Amino acid sequence: MENSLWNKIAFWQKTQSKVDLGVYLSADELTVFEPSAQPSHMKIAFEQHDWHSAFSQLSRELSGANLQIVLSADYYQLLVVDKPAVEEAEMTQALQWAIKDMVSVPVTELHLDYFETPQSTANKLTVVVVERTLLSNMVTVAEQLDVTIAGISIEEMAISNLSKDAHQAKLVLCHKPGSELMLTVIKQGQLFMQRSVRGFSQIDTVAAAELSFGVADNLSLELQRSMDYFESQLRQAPVTSIELLMGGAREELAKLLSTNFNQQVNVVECQSVADKLSELAYLEFSLSVQEEAA
Repeated sequence: MENSLWNKIAFWQKTQSKVDLGVYLSADELTVFEPSAQPSHMKIAFEQHDWHSAFSQLSRELSGANLQIVLSADYYQLLVVDKPAVEEAEMTQALQWAIKDMVSVPVTELHLDYFETPQSTANKLTVVVVERTLLSNMVTVAEQLDVTIAGISIEEMAISNLSKDAHQAKLVLCHKPGSELMLTVIKQGQLFMQRSVRGFSQIDTVAAAELSFGVADNLSLELQRSMDYFESQLRQAPVTSIELLMGGAREELAKLLSTNFNQQVNVVECQSVADKLSELAYLEFSLSVQEEAA
């Protein structure tokens, strides 16, 4: 899948100058990143999937918007299935049959894409499932309001951009308020593994003084399990760092985790996780240019 659900989904051509924007779409707002603007981040309410209001405001603020969008986990589901023994051209149809008993709506109402873990020996695929109406409504309204959608990605793929220049693997813990903790292992801009770590959905509300009362140690056990899997099952060298992308008492958590691991534990600096994810969405523009040049 190479970091996006579609490399391009532009169905129209525009002659006016475009403004490249990274957008993170959460359940109730768009976080927009434009590095040359002041401030560089803008929040737009997204109520009841009202694309018209959201894109109208975006067009008023930044005319000629060209968007790289990262969907929050509220909008998609990841399913791991056995890789069908079919040609690439037949893969999507085969996957519809593979997931039909794993979803609650007819597969005809879903858009799906898939990716495979680099150097995986398990012969598995991860399928990304999104409601088709969400995407079709987005594209239709965007066309009406002169907003271009250059690409769409998901949180796990966006986070892999944290490692695009790194030759060694990193383990990233990403937490958004009220959500389960998301763990990914990334290397050279690729996603090697991902999982949801349950039991830490309120970690951003735990006071610094209370993190040492079991929270940090319990989290360390989960991290160790994931690192063991990465090394033994995926046959990879150990991760070289642990990155914390979250709010709350993250500095204190980093200190506590570092006492349990040889790896360096770093805090990803940001005002909010949504802000950082919109920045990582924006990085897709430079990556696309690099791929075209190659």
